[in-house]
Amino acid sequence: MSLQEFRLGAPLTRPAFLEGKAVCSRPCLRHLQLGRVSVMAAFFPLPGTPDLPTLRAKLRGLLKFLRDALSISNAHTVDFYTKSVWENLVSLPPDAVLAALRKSAAESEHPPSDARPLVEEARNAGITDFPKIFCETSQKLLNVEAFVLAAKYYSVQNLGICTPFEQLLIALRGNKHQRTGENVKPIEFMNMKKSHEVHAMSELIFSITDYYGINQVIDLGSGKGYLSSFLALKYGLKVYGVDSSNTNTHGAKKRNRKLKKHWKHHTQSRVDVNGLALRMTKERKVKNEIKHKADIEEIYDNNPRNQEMIATSDILTDYSSSVISDLRKQVENQQVQPHEGENLCFENDFSLIDLLPINAIEPASSSQISNREMSEANKGRRKMIPKSNEPSIYSPLTSFITADSELHDIIKDLEDCLMVGLHTCGDLAPNTLRIFTSKSEVKGVCSVGCCYHLLSEEFEDQPKECPQEKWGFPMCSYLKEERWCCGRNARMSACLALERVAVGQGLPTESLFYRAVLQDIIKDCYGITKCDQHIGKIFSKCSSFLDYVRKSLRKLGLDESKLPEKIIMEYYEKYKPRANELEAFNMLKVVLAPCIETLILLDRLCYLKEQEDSAWSTIVKLFDPVTSPRCYAVIALKKQQ
Repeated sequence: MSLQEFRLGAPLTRPAFLEGKAVCSRPCLRHLQLGRVSVMAAFFPLPGTPDLPTLRAKLRGLLKFLRDALSISNAHTVDFYTKSVWENLVSLPPDAVLAALRKSAAESEHPPSDARPLVEEARNAGITDFPKIFCETSQKLLNVEAFVLAAKYYSVQNLGICTPFEQLLIALRGNKHQRTGENVKPIEFMNMKKSHEVHAMSELIFSITDYYGINQVIDLGSGKGYLSSFLALKYGLKVYGVDSSNTNTHGAKKRNRKLKKHWKHHTQSRVDVNGLALRMTKERKVKNEIKHKADIEEIYDNNPRNQEMIATSDILTDYSSSVISDLRKQVENQQVQPHEGENLCFENDFSLIDLLPINAIEPASSSQISNREMSEANKGRRKMIPKSNEPSIYSPLTSFITADSELHDIIKDLEDCLMVGLHTCGDLAPNTLRIFTSKSEVKGVCSVGCCYHLLSEEFEDQPKECPQEKWGFPMCSYLKEERWCCGRNARMSACLALERVAVGQGLPTESLFYRAVLQDIIKDCYGITKCDQHIGKIFSKCSSFLDYVRKSLRKLGLDESKLPEKIIMEYYEKYKPRANELEAFNMLKVVLAPCIETLILLDRLCYLKEQEDSAWSTIVKLFDPVTSPRCYAVIALKKQQ
């Protein structure tokens, strides 16, 4: 049986096991003590994913909903009053819309037992015909409750197109189950958000490379190099970080040196503790080898379930409480947190945790081990670590990546690799997928996109001189045949990840209101119907609406002296009673935002499903959306040779 057959889930036969085709890649001390290696994790088959016809059916249902709803996403709040957006798109009073949306938000937080039955029924039965949401003639919104329900149904999470992160990790790593983020502290030089993203994505990337048997990773849009450095230092992978900004590349090199210094200090401290454990183990081995050998063999020969029962307390029984106490203190002081992917290698491949009983890390007495003893332990430790096991550092490179970039020109020692991208901006995310499909060396891809508003759209109005041939959207053949266009405003709303925000909470309604009224002033008083200039973040620096208008006019280069204070305040008083229209409309955009993101992600997944050499592809919710709103990764693997 080939390795490929085994990894794809072929039955595990006894000869295959004896030949060592499914063994623990890092055998622990317990196995080595017995002179045998047991199966820690077989290569499980990858989780099933929806096929292309199923995805296209979901895509058709989503487009049916968006054909009417997209006008809400594409309406710009700057033009809200000048273009009478509410009157043209909504057939309900704003207070009624606000009440319905707030009720829906409250039910989402505290759902009753019979809440949202239509979503469940539609998902189970494949029904996408919701109650009438828009007027057939005017296309105005009629039913807010049905609108919210349809938007929830067509979100990525509810549509049934995601593979659970934990399920994928288990399949990639076998039964060695470990939750991402448990007992993990923020990495130095990173904020909490970046640390969360790097930990989760690096764990997935390492699992894929280990499953596929490759060691090279190309990180596109690597930026400051956090992910690349972590992959190289923690997992020993050979990483090339490619970024278009030379400033980012230069900064990444400097940050690399700091991170390497921090990492060496961190790992050396941990090895000190392990070195002490090694010395104690050798002494203990001499004393108890004859006593325990027969007992151990009897336990393992008679009861296979006891393979995890080499009692760590037995190993340490004859040591004084002061030594145990010192070990406890060292473990706590150095914050020992074992991780299977850590780049620490020993001759016997074990760690202190393999030796200590469960309660050994709890506080105890304050007895100390002498400096001489620690010095001896350090000598042993230095002898144990080969120079080749020094933490590796990734290679930052500067290059502007397109779908047609020749990787061999950028990376001279290119080999079979995994291509990744953490929050790749605009067209870089779809180009990453195109490179995966066109380059034989790229065996897998894991891409988390962002900045949807910067995507190029093939069927959006483009300048005649635009020579572009490969567009950021759409990618799949179905949307190309439909000549589907989202529009920049709709993509901007998807970029904000507003589906993670509780409706009606924390939205910048007043600043949007100021800007919409200002636009009406500019139109009436200066004759400007379209203002391409950006006001910027002036609102936070202003004490009142009058102050906001004055500063904005100056920034736009308009003569503010022709506009008396009285006229400015008349506009404010005119529209203040209609501020609830803008608030309600903004909430409708919040509700609709996840559907736009679903469309973009479905387009990319369908594109991958259309490729002949793409053996497996899916979408994974990789991050906690509260911590990192752009949380979905598009993943694909090629057929193994």
